[in-house]
Amino acid sequence: MTAPTLRTDRGRALLVLALATAVTVFTATVPLLRDFFDLRVYYGAVHTWVHHGGRIYDYRVPGTSYGFTYPPFAALVMLPLAPMGRHTAIVASLLVNLAALAVVLRILAGPGWRRHGWFRWSLALCVLALFEPLRDTFSFGQVNLVLLALVLGDAWLLTTGRDRWAGVGIGLAAAVKLTPALFIGLLLLARRWRAAGVATAVALAATGLAAWADPRASRFYWTEALWDTNRVGRLDYVSNQSLQGVLARLGDPDRSLWAAVVLLVLCAWAWRASRAVAAGNWTAAFALTGAAACLVSPITWVHHLVWLLPSFAVLARAGHPRPAGVLYAVLCTSVVWLWFEDSSGIDGFLGSNIYTWITLGLLLGLPTGPEGVGGAPTRRTGRKPKYVRYEGLRPARREHAPDAAGPPFGRHREFDDRT
Repeated sequence: MTAPTLRTDRGRALLVLALATAVTVFTATVPLLRDFFDLRVYYGAVHTWVHHGGRIYDYRVPGTSYGFTYPPFAALVMLPLAPMGRHTAIVASLLVNLAALAVVLRILAGPGWRRHGWFRWSLALCVLALFEPLRDTFSFGQVNLVLLALVLGDAWLLTTGRDRWAGVGIGLAAAVKLTPALFIGLLLLARRWRAAGVATAVALAATGLAAWADPRASRFYWTEALWDTNRVGRLDYVSNQSLQGVLARLGDPDRSLWAAVVLLVLCAWAWRASRAVAAGNWTAAFALTGAAACLVSPITWVHHLVWLLPSFAVLARAGHPRPAGVLYAVLCTSVVWLWFEDSSGIDGFLGSNIYTWITLGLLLGLPTGPEGVGGAPTRRTGRKPKYVRYEGLRPARREHAPDAAGPPFGRHREFDDRT
């Protein structure tokens, strides 16, 4: 009897099974499972608000100082948690995140997603399970994957000519969490005035609805909680992979210095995103905006870096699988936790901020030119040009273009990475 090979379905199935087993063993033994800590925050805040007459922002997870940190509209969205038990809430969180991941992958893969087949998709899911921001999102019971799906849903609407409702997803995401509001800036850069107006109107309407539902909580959030970063966590904590986190680990951060660095990053983002939009490369435009949002946010925990997933899709489709693979592999290693205790020195400066350097590199180096057939970069040939259709998050109209050829976590960090 001959051994099965990858040319047979049996051999491929055995390989997928072996990889899935290895990934399962890895995630169950090496990374610290987060015990759905953030979901416990959402669950406790909603139950305190609905069943015990308390304020949304009064709740603290027992034994910690951590409570609800999102705008009040986020609590309204999470009201379905109120009648649930804890275990039911965990199952619901996993199902919602799985659905959001499916939406994200479907949009990033483009209209030709079926051609990849079950084998490639199975390998991709195994690789995704190793991605630290993604596995932390599931393990914390976080919401960023859902917000990414909402934002990319608007990208799909814009690039397929169904732009009547474009902006709704971005507006809802910005009302749940402030960081996605930068995508409204992208719509303005792209002169998508209607979509930008819809996103702004939806965000304001959702915020107003929350203010009507609980005026006291809204007043507290916008006048006090929003400006108190201590409610979220320490700025210098190694999981904070934003620019302010880098400055905080160097010492007491100067707000004027941070503001200047943020301004430079926003200028770079505006320039590069405008080039991507001009080239019709909406995947790159949205990817650049996600990377910039992670950099300029005062706090960007590791699990927030799910916003980098579109960047890897851009690199892969632009014909750069090797750098994409290397950067992705680093983001699977949890390497920043080597400097959990001490981030001093040159090695600490470089190593403890390595996810920030990757994000900055993607912002500055992500391809922004037009994409050709199958996602490969267009190249000039001696052949007669022909009409091709862009795929993925690219304009649906036909374009005239040339023929396109870690280490284990410390177990003492039970309550890390808030929000």
